[in-house]
This record gives sequence, structure tokens and C-alpha cells, in this order.
Amino acid sequence: MENSPLCDLSIIIINYNTEGFLNRCLITVASQSNVNSEVIVVDNASQDNSLDIVKNNFPWVKLKANKRNLGFARANNQALKTCKGKYVYFLNPDTEVREGAFGKIVEFMDSYPDVGIAGTRIVNPDGSLQSSTEQRYPGEKYEKRGLKDLKGNIAWVLGASMVGRRDIVDRLGGFDERFYIYGEEQDLCLRVRKEGWAIGCIPDAVIVHWGGKSERDNPPIEVWKKKFEAELLFYKKHYSKKAIRAIKRANIIQAFWRIFTLKVTIPFCTDKEISLNKLDKYKLALEMFYDRGI
Repeated sequence: MENSPLCDLSIIIINYNTEGFLNRCLITVASQSNVNSEVIVVDNASQDNSLDIVKNNFPWVKLKANKRNLGFARANNQALKTCKGKYVYFLNPDTEVREGAFGKIVEFMDSYPDVGIAGTRIVNPDGSLQSSTEQRYPGEKYEKRGLKDLKGNIAWVLGASMVGRRDIVDRLGGFDERFYIYGEEQDLCLRVRKEGWAIGCIPDAVIVHWGGKSERDNPPIEVWKKKFEAELLFYKKHYSKKAIRAIKRANIIQAFWRIFTLKVTIPFCTDKEISLNKLDKYKLALEMFYDRGI
């Protein structure tokens, strides 16, 4: 069969201007043993030396170089079309893979056939635990009826380190490409659960994650705009109109209150820049939740 797995694990890394992190990530990926795997790097038109680093130092990597930044979801779907693994593992470039992680991932997925997608244990560079699983979706309390009877207790896992059964991900069409950079893992996990699969967590597979490196040069307001757009798309796709109206109302009330309190307290703040960024965030929330066609 054309889609029959030829290896255990396909590792997909989407890169955008993270050359130093990508180099370190691939070194730790190469150190993994006892797992039959392939590694695919999709570069989203980086302006740094990412391509040369991969070509010169990691010739075993299957490299796809895009001429423009296609976003996280679309770039992952590009790689999915060529995957040969039984499982597909989505890994951020600003990570390090701890020893034995790939083996633990494959072992877990083999042992729990009811799990469609799973996350790993993610830690910060200082070793502290990073949140990698969530038990609720954004705004879930307003849409309980539409989300009842889903399998398992985990709602979604962080896309920085997430493994799925390739046949399921393929059947669902991969990521929804309307999600440019945020929200795509929430959407995919929910679609997998709606198909009757559980979401799992692999505590023995440890990944170090720096986080946010591809967005580090963007102003905070631009990052928040992308996050709000993804959140609104998620609601429009999965929630009832009644739930969306309630979510919008709650966000508008919160935005008004936070704008008022920030304006009152900013003159007394020692770090005004942080407060001003928050003020910009809630002004943007107010604008976006008032009316976005939903």
C-alpha cells in the first residue's frame, strides 16, 4: 500500500530564523538510538543561515526550503505528504530532545492503541516543568453540550512536541491551514477526539523547550493579534453561535475592566512598558471581539 509505514517515526521540524536552536535540536535528534526514524525539516524562508546549517551538518535530513513563510500548519502539511512513519512527531526547532525520548514515544503509542495524539513532558531550560497538556479548550465552559462525551481527560497538548498516528492525521487532512501559527494543535486534538480517540501524555519522554523564538522579533501586539485571530477561528469552527456570543461578551467585559484599571495604575508603575503592552493587548481584544463576523 502507498501509505504503509516504512519506519516507526517521522519527525517534522518547521523552522523560521532559528539557526542556533535548530542546530542544537538536530544534534540531539541525531543522538537518539534504537528507533527507525526519518527527519524532515521545512524551512519557511528563513533569512539566517538555517539552510546552510542543515545542508552542511545534517545531510541525512530531508530538507524542504520554502520561498515564503507559509505558516506552521501549511508547512507541516507539506511534510506530512512525504512521511513514511507509523507515527508522526511534530517538534519545534527551539528544543532539545533528552536521551531515549524517541524510544519512549514509540513505546507509548504502541502500548496505548486508543490514543490518537499524545504530548510529551516539556521542561524549561532551567529544568522546571512547562505546561504541555490542557484539560479544557478555550471558552469551553460556554460550549459544554457540544464538547460532551469526548474520550479521555486531556483536551489538547502543546504542538511544540506532539506525536500522532499518521493514518489518523492523514485521514483528517492534517492541520487546518486557516490557523497560521497559533491554535492549530487545539483544533487537531479536538478533531481527533471527535473521531473517538483519546489524547495522551508521555511523561518519560522529556523535551527541553525555549519557546517563542520564531516570534521573538515581532512586536507583542502583532503576536497577540495572531493569537486572537486563532482563538476566534477556533470558536467559529467548533462552537455554537450562542456560545460564541457569550464568549465575546465575557472578553469585552474583561477588556473594558482591564483597560480601566491599567489606565488608573500605569502612572504608579515602576515598569510602564509592561503595563502599556497589556493596555495595547486589551484594546486589541476589545476591537477584535466586538465583531469578527461570528
